[in-house]
Amino acid sequence: MPPPPDRLDLVFAALADPTRRRVLSMLLEDDMAVSDVAQPFAVSLAAISKHLAVLAAAGLIRQERRGRITWCKLDPGGMRLASVWMQGFGQFDPVDLDDFERFLETELRNDDEDA
Repeated sequence: MPPPPDRLDLVFAALADPTRRRVLSMLLEDDMAVSDVAQPFAVSLAAISKHLAVLAAAGLIRQERRGRITWCKLDPGGMRLASVWMQGFGQFDPVDLDDFERFLETELRNDDEDA
């Protein structure tokens, strides 16, 4: 049986997908119900739920059940591990969430233009 994936691997794998990056960008604005997260995407609620599970497993978001609704909340601390790792190369500044949001918005715009 292979060892469990390293947490850093989970973070970078989660960030590798443009849909998950867009979800993170959305959650930078505010907490959202799963159904609201799914609304702008042309995929099933089940597909979005799988993306959210990947983000949660990586520690980038938290999900909380309130009554019958599951809410998603960005966990900024989840990015800390990747930030610390990148700083080890001496070429990267600590992750600033405002800068990260601008990066995500630029990437999303580029993804939309390419589509």
